[in-house]
Amino acid sequence: MKEECLICKAPLEYLGTDTPMECAICHKKENSKTRCISGHYVCNECHTRGLDSVIGLCLEETSKDPVAIIEKMMDMPFCHMHGPEHHVMVGCALLTAYKNAGGEIDLPCALAEMMSRGKKVPGGACGFWGACGAGVSAGMFVSIITKASPLTTDSWGLANLMTSMALESIGTIGGPRCCKRDSFLSILAAVDFVKEHFGIEMEKPEIVCRYSSRNNQCIGKRCPFSAAVSGKTKKQSR
Repeated sequence: MKEECLICKAPLEYLGTDTPMECAICHKKENSKTRCISGHYVCNECHTRGLDSVIGLCLEETSKDPVAIIEKMMDMPFCHMHGPEHHVMVGCALLTAYKNAGGEIDLPCALAEMMSRGKKVPGGACGFWGACGAGVSAGMFVSIITKASPLTTDSWGLANLMTSMALESIGTIGGPRCCKRDSFLSILAAVDFVKEHFGIEMEKPEIVCRYSSRNNQCIGKRCPFSAAVSGKTKKQSR
C-alpha cells in the first residue's frame, strides 16, 4: 500500500470538524480533523520530527536552484509524501537559493525564522483554510527577505502578493492535494516573482515528478510535472 498513515499505512480520512485526538506516537491530546481509517492520529510535531536537519543542508548548499534544493530535502528520511514539513521546506529552499543567487540576507537567521513560522501552519491547511501551506511558505519567504510586518507598506504588499500568486498557481490545477506538486508550483511562482521585483535570478529548471508512485491521489496527466506530460522520465524516488 502506498504511504498514508505513518503508523499502519491505512488511508487517511478528514473529518468535518475538530475532534479530540491522541497522538499515537507521543500521546499528546489535542483537537484535529485528520486521522487514518483505523483511528490513528499523528500530531504535526511528530510528523515533522527531524525537520530541523534541513538547516544544516541549506547552510552547506551552493546551488541557485530551489527545486534541486527542496528535492534533496524530500529525499531525507524525515520527509513524507505529504505533510506539514513542506510548509517549512519551500521557504527554506527559496531562502537558500536566493542567498546563493546574490540576495543579501543573514541565511542562518532567515532559516531559523522560516522554521519557526512554517511550523505554525498545520497539515490540511490547503483544504480547511483554503490556503495551501506551500503557497503560504512562499509568502513567508518574501516576508523574511523584505523584513515585512503588519505595519510595513511595500513589503507587506509584496509578501501577500507572493502568497496570492502561489495559491493561484496551485488552485488553477485543482485538487486533490499533492504536497510535492504544490511545493514545486509555489517555488516556480516565487522564482518569477523575485526576478521581477528584486532583480535576483534563481535557477528555474524543468521539473519531472519522481514521486507519483507514492501518491494515492496522483492526478496523472493533469499535473504539469507528470512524466506523461513532459515526455521525459526520472527515476522514481524511494
